[in-house]
Amino acid sequence: NWDTGDEMVEKFLDAAARGDLSQVSTLLSHVPSLTNQTGYSGWTALMLAARNGHYHVVENLLSHGCDKFIVNSSSQTAYDIAKFWGHKHIADLLGQTDDGCQRVLLGSHISPQENYFSRETLDRLSGKRTDEAWLEAKQRKPDTVYLMFSNLSPMVSTPQEDNSLCRFTYETVKDLLQKPATVLIFLGGIQETPAWFAFSTDEDAAELLKLCTERNCSFPKMPNRDLLKLNEEEAGIVAQARSVLAWHSRYSFCPTCGTSTKPEEGGHKRICLNSECRSLKGVHNTCYPRVDPVVIMLVIHPDGNQCLLGRKKIFPARMFSCLAGFVEPGETFEDAVRREVEEESGVQVGPVQYISCQPWPMPSNLMIGCFAVAISTDIRVDENEIEEARWFTRQQVIDSLFREASPAFIAPPRQTIAHQLIRHWIGMNANL
Repeated sequence: NWDTGDEMVEKFLDAAARGDLSQVSTLLSHVPSLTNQTGYSGWTALMLAARNGHYHVVENLLSHGCDKFIVNSSSQTAYDIAKFWGHKHIADLLGQTDDGCQRVLLGSHISPQENYFSRETLDRLSGKRTDEAWLEAKQRKPDTVYLMFSNLSPMVSTPQEDNSLCRFTYETVKDLLQKPATVLIFLGGIQETPAWFAFSTDEDAAELLKLCTERNCSFPKMPNRDLLKLNEEEAGIVAQARSVLAWHSRYSFCPTCGTSTKPEEGGHKRICLNSECRSLKGVHNTCYPRVDPVVIMLVIHPDGNQCLLGRKKIFPARMFSCLAGFVEPGETFEDAVRREVEEESGVQVGPVQYISCQPWPMPSNLMIGCFAVAISTDIRVDENEIEEARWFTRQQVIDSLFREASPAFIAPPRQTIAHQLIRHWIGMNANL
């Protein structure tokens, strides 16, 4: 005698969650209608098997026509769940269409977040960087836009709350461009015209400000704060310009032989002036602008309802943020996440999921944003790295982001990828 109704569904879902392929097959052979039955929070057998890594159960359920497009109460498909928990082989199986091609099954209602400094406002026109005649002609055109940097800060005007980049013509800055210490880089253009350039100069900042006809012009003194006041379009341009100019400021001498170097390819390459230097033979990464990869991760408690945040001594009072650290040579970013989390907090991490990235021109980092699921919860802070680390509940995080009345902590600014990772997490249901 077979049980009926809720008891049968519960037995079927439990077998799928445990990975009992024999019982799943037996139950389906007697009651085929169990295939897409749901339990708590709308979870199907396929979702439970995907959550716990039971590949053969998933395979069997699909062969019986289980609907992989069903979503639970959190708007997640079985694919979303398998991907989150790091079961790539199951995610690949669930992501296949009938013709064997891969597709993305977006069960989440959360829209992708564009991170600050990430917008590509200009077409970089990288193919034009080696065309010296074209670049030289563009430099002299009356509609060409020049951005001026002093000590790696762009000149900005502050009409109200936000900053705006000061834009110059060739006639205004041509004398500065002839100075030996000036570094000029080609940024690109919009449909090839006008062209945009940025340059850095070591001339007196007070004298440079006289070239600006607008009021309230300045060079930001605290870029980590002041550059966050630009609009999204200009922030993306500054991210490119500042990173490349910072590289020029640090690589005026060849790292291979110590000889002076000079810019080429629109400022996107430096070559050694020593004709015998081995950096001139073949392709060498010392000749091109560097990008430093940094992992930044929101660590999620095994219960799904808490996240781990830390604070450094230099943070404003009560501010907590995601843990972060540089990727080491020969290391994957998943391994970097696990290493950095354990080094800074003592917490061990299992599955790691990439979410999004953000250029961070302070001076030339690329922030690789991830979620990471903890497999231990005890915190042992490395005080050389951070001052404090704590688990915060989902409600505490929501209060911090959306309510002003005495939140448990202060969240990082909205322009940071840390803020966006936290915001992304609270948009998900804890029931993964």
